[in-house]
Amino acid sequence: MIAALLCGAGVGTGLFLVARGVAPPRPSLAQALVQLRRPPEPPAMLTAEDPGGFAARLGRPLAEVLTRGGAGVLIWPRVRRDLAVLGRSSERHMAEKVTLAIVGLLLLPACAGLLALAGATLPLALPLWGSLVCGLAGFVLPDLGIHSEAEARRRDFRHALGSFLDLVVIALAGGGGVETALADAASVGEGWAFDELRHSLDAARLARDTPWSALERLGNELGVAELGELAASVGLAGAEGAKVRASLGAKAASLRSHQLAEAETTAQTATEKMSLPVVLLFAGFLCFIGYPAIERVLAGL
Repeated sequence: MIAALLCGAGVGTGLFLVARGVAPPRPSLAQALVQLRRPPEPPAMLTAEDPGGFAARLGRPLAEVLTRGGAGVLIWPRVRRDLAVLGRSSERHMAEKVTLAIVGLLLLPACAGLLALAGATLPLALPLWGSLVCGLAGFVLPDLGIHSEAEARRRDFRHALGSFLDLVVIALAGGGGVETALADAASVGEGWAFDELRHSLDAARLARDTPWSALERLGNELGVAELGELAASVGLAGAEGAKVRASLGAKAASLRSHQLAEAETTAQTATEKMSLPVVLLFAGFLCFIGYPAIERVLAGL
């Protein structure tokens, strides 16, 4: 009875999402007028690349239908920031989630079918509940996988940000203005971090926006709080004429010390992880040496 109810609920939900994606509801007149009067949002600072893989290509048609049906809200804002850091689109990520969810749903029923062909029977509830759990795990697994990659990329960006601050301080010491110092510092460095900084500053210049606003948006998209602090400090210099060269130098020094502390913590963690294999190896070596003596003592008893 419970299995039939779950299957009926799943089929009904799927049909509802398909119908909503094929024929989405029309917005009301008030919503359409609000959308027309809303000022355009600034363009995204990050340029997302979407090469796609086998899983993304396989699940893209169903992911597009689910996205039109409103399933895009299942991608959390934190996951969207991680995707922006990695340069991946949310459509590709949704396609991978859908593919892994389908594989998880079909894995245990396929194994149960193979066992049934071999003559072994399983209760119906076991593959049913197992397929639901595996499908949910397959849908959530891509979110967990990209978070560690995004954190490593953010650490790389913070390293580049420390060098960027040093270059800004040097340009300010040479008598340049805030906007000139930011542009010169971004044009010197290489790597993806400096590319994103150059892109954000160029977009702000073309849109006649302030560079500190562009840096703040970039920090929000990347999830790097240090970039927002830099934008606030530079904004004081650009809007109120405050002298921020010393504060930027101190911020660069504190950022480097924080990165050094993180590196030491990571090294200590790796050392502690290596202690357990060493202890197990030493215990095995002691057993290998002491086994003949222990065997003779036990045989003499």
